[in-house]
Amino acid sequence: MKKKLVLAYSGGLDTTVIIPWLKENYDYDIIAACVDVGQGTETDGLEEKAIKTGASKYYLVKCEDEFVTDYIYPILKADAVYEDKYLLGTSAARPLIAKKLVEIALKEGASAIAHGATGKGNDQVRFELTVKALAPNLEIIAPWRIWDIASREDEIKYLEERNIPVPMKKDDSYSRDKNLWHLSHEGLELEDPANMPNYEKLLKLSNTIENAPNEAQFVELEFEKGIPVKADGKEFAPADLVKYLNEIGGKHAVGIVDLVENRVVGIKSRGVYETPGGTILYAAHRELEHLCLDRETLSFKAIVANKLTDLVYSGRWFTPLREALSAFVDKTQETVTGKVKLKLYKGNIIPAGASSPYSLYNQSLASFTTGELYNHKDAEGFITLYGLPLKVNALMKEQNKKTGLNN
Repeated sequence: MKKKLVLAYSGGLDTTVIIPWLKENYDYDIIAACVDVGQGTETDGLEEKAIKTGASKYYLVKCEDEFVTDYIYPILKADAVYEDKYLLGTSAARPLIAKKLVEIALKEGASAIAHGATGKGNDQVRFELTVKALAPNLEIIAPWRIWDIASREDEIKYLEERNIPVPMKKDDSYSRDKNLWHLSHEGLELEDPANMPNYEKLLKLSNTIENAPNEAQFVELEFEKGIPVKADGKEFAPADLVKYLNEIGGKHAVGIVDLVENRVVGIKSRGVYETPGGTILYAAHRELEHLCLDRETLSFKAIVANKLTDLVYSGRWFTPLREALSAFVDKTQETVTGKVKLKLYKGNIIPAGASSPYSLYNQSLASFTTGELYNHKDAEGFITLYGLPLKVNALMKEQNKKTGLNN
């Protein structure tokens, strides 16, 4: 009886090549598994395609809502952003995809898992750390690290030589990753950071700034304990809420990012990310936190967010530290409940008001008019004590100058 292998299958160029390559170089029954985290029509026809190219079985695992609730919400509540720009779209999806691959492998009695991540990329780390955390005895095969194929052009040639349809046009061979949260683009003109992206050709979810409407649109979001539950007064299932905001944000060219980032393996890479709905949610969530969280909690939470971001980006989702940091974040979100209104216009998100039953904003304190809760004279004593270390340091320097100790 042949051993079984589960392949993370998308039907894109890499995995279209990998199935016949595995058949030529290994003696496995190949189980192609597509985990649907919001790829949309990209999953259409994949079963027939996988079987035709050599797979013995195909799985389609639909988990859009799970992706949002268990992976997107934790990074949203943390305000996790990598290198000030990237909202972790691919990073958050990979551990879920790998988890589903492990579940299929254990169900099928497979001995190995394969993926199409390159030896230069982050995804190999994210896939494999998840497998090691959840099923350490499974073998991992990463063709990009061992085959003779050196480029996307080589992959296209490989398929053409075997009369296998190429799943893309040669002049549009961007490397793309799409899920419910974002769409990433790499390759072609983006490989030179001196080139401006060809946005008219590149963008799929969003209008360009120039093609965005000339009239602004308002959107109102309602949160409960840091989780979005309503948009424009309507309740949505988690995935449907993101889709709704993707449509609105894409229309107004919100959430388009051009980033040269530091990969886990030490290489700088350049990509363009479209995250329209996610960018709206992050902006609204931040506005509400500024209203509801005290100064020290907000400040320390930023430190936690930085570390949690690093863990997620580098594939360490299933670790005790990530779980502990997420537990801290959940505690901070107990009062992050309320409504936020935003104005969308030509790629911009403009705050248009926020309210919460847990708001720490006190109009009596904030007003220039003296109220019962604040006596201006009290500030004198506060500043005296707050500035005491500065005063003591200055007096020490003056004394040392008089005695010549500083000479």
